[in-house]
Amino acid sequence: MLKNSILYGAFLCLIASISWGAMFPVANHSFQYIEPFYFTIFRYIPVAIILVIMLWFKEGKKAFRTEGKGIALWFFGTMAFTIYNLFIFWGQDKMGDSGVLLASIMESLMPMISVLILWVISGIRPKGYNMLSIGIAFIGVLLVITKGDFSSLLSMKSQLIPFIALFASVVGWVLYTMGGSRFSGWSVLRYSTLTCLYGTVTATIVVLVTTMFGVIEVPTLATIDAVKFDLAFMIIFPGLIALLGWNVGVSILKPVNALLFINFVPITTVVVTFIQGHALTVYDIVGILLVIAALLLNNIFQRRKAKEKAYKDTRSELQTA
Repeated sequence: MLKNSILYGAFLCLIASISWGAMFPVANHSFQYIEPFYFTIFRYIPVAIILVIMLWFKEGKKAFRTEGKGIALWFFGTMAFTIYNLFIFWGQDKMGDSGVLLASIMESLMPMISVLILWVISGIRPKGYNMLSIGIAFIGVLLVITKGDFSSLLSMKSQLIPFIALFASVVGWVLYTMGGSRFSGWSVLRYSTLTCLYGTVTATIVVLVTTMFGVIEVPTLATIDAVKFDLAFMIIFPGLIALLGWNVGVSILKPVNALLFINFVPITTVVVTFIQGHALTVYDIVGILLVIAALLLNNIFQRRKAKEKAYKDTRSELQTA
């Protein structure tokens, strides 16, 4: 029974990671027709509606009560479904050809970025292996951005803001993930639904305001028709299945095991990009391999530390007894 549960959790995390890896090449195709901001809300408004219906039938009207946590729900929902979803695709689009791989890599860096956020928020200094992993991953990211020409960083001022947007989006999702611990008594579906609802409403307001000021344009029906299959994929897989599947998978496997599957995000992106006919440089491949190596190294050390702690705790309990 336990083995089946673990396999189920692994399957959910794998599907979520592959879905997230595929969404960047799919989005890149859509951005030839539609603004990233409108693409985002057209993707998540249906997801929010589906989640609301699911929650209503499964847990009833009472599940929509905020229980005094309305501000927290809005904050974490905004971090995930406004900051992350709007900025990740806007940044990807503005970065040009390198944006697809870079957005994917930034997503896979979430576990290590969370370590840095904890350092800033709580003052918990990262371990030596954390810093080593972050350093290796950073080199990998630089290779993808510069294609091996590090001097080009001096002339990339136009891409600085999109890169900051990508980083901010990832920070937003990490904060959202951390926020789940504040709702430990809630089901995965309830937390996912209410945060998605609050965040998507906020994202929609942002899109409407930017449209009013002429920053972006309302897509035509012909434009929406051109990306209808892309939107269908984004709604079903990266939107609905990945969101719920990942949260359930993490609850089964525990974060230290589930995070291994993040490696499939950049791998999937590379495979889909290659199938689409886009050329990959040796620097893209090496950069992605460095990021994957950094993630594996970090996870291996985390497992070792966890085992050492469990051994020490068990030994301490035996000595006390």
